[in-house]
Amino acid sequence: MAILVTGGAGYIGSHTVVQLIESGFDVVIVDNFLNSDPEVLNRLHTITGKEIKCYNIDLLDKEKVQEVFSENSIEAVIHFAGLKAVGESVAKPLYYYHNNITSTLVLCEVMKEHNVKKIVFSSSATVYGTAETVPLTEDTPLGATNPYGWTKLMLEQIFRDLHVSDDEWSIALLRYFNPVGAHESGLIGEDPSDIPNNLTPYITQVAVGKLDKLRVFGNDYDTEDGTGVRDYIHVEDLASGHLKALDKVLTNPGVDAYNLGTGKGYSVMDMIHTFEKVNGVDIPYEVIDRRPGDIAVSYADPTKAREELGWVAEKGLEDMLRDSWNWQQKNKNGYKA
Repeated sequence: MAILVTGGAGYIGSHTVVQLIESGFDVVIVDNFLNSDPEVLNRLHTITGKEIKCYNIDLLDKEKVQEVFSENSIEAVIHFAGLKAVGESVAKPLYYYHNNITSTLVLCEVMKEHNVKKIVFSSSATVYGTAETVPLTEDTPLGATNPYGWTKLMLEQIFRDLHVSDDEWSIALLRYFNPVGAHESGLIGEDPSDIPNNLTPYITQVAVGKLDKLRVFGNDYDTEDGTGVRDYIHVEDLASGHLKALDKVLTNPGVDAYNLGTGKGYSVMDMIHTFEKVNGVDIPYEVIDRRPGDIAVSYADPTKAREELGWVAEKGLEDMLRDSWNWQQKNKNGYKA
């Protein structure tokens, strides 16, 4: 029996694949390489010593997805695949709604036909919208501020409705906060295809000389230093959260949402200064206007994941930023030679 990992060549997916294999699972990957690179498969082989079966297909192609389930004995699915850029989702809402929602519907239809009813879903803290009260718990009122966030929230509802219709379904909805870091080998890490949307790869690309300076979006928030505060979590901790969630769905039918975060908030300036300290590299920056829709502070209450999944984040901010820099130094242009 194997675990199917959709989007398994992506940033979080690839780190999760490593931990699955190290834990003794057989893994099958489905990825269309829209947001990832086939080189990841070579890196995964180097890290794990295993040849990993991978299908280069799009989940919108139901016939191809059927083949994956027909050719493999799938026990459960970890579903990462989806478009993920907030700004692009605002510019191309139909593209995002069709891709993220329809592809998941196709996946679930095929799973049902093959009597595979266990899934861990990659959701996001974006489902909390502009909630002003922190820390964010799983009971915080939900909402979204962009089409990407709405696809995650809509899919959470679809999964809940699916379980209501058939209580054999076992589903974990994992709401990520801000993943950073890389595998300690420096072989796999975050590789944005354009100017990074996320803070840490922006910092590392400035540090390695690909970008001239970091843009800080606003320093007039009601925080200690005026810059936005977020909950950053090491991608390895995030991956381990998926294994804990997988253990749960394999043994306990039901549907539940879990925050995966550290429960600590760090400002943009905290990130810059900590990166400079642990890596000995100066990060030039300029403060510009706030981004529309950004809020001052967002961080998780991860109590439910600790109590029900037995999961806690173990790596600190220095680990995250040291590993991010190790990856970027070894891969100045990401996976491109």
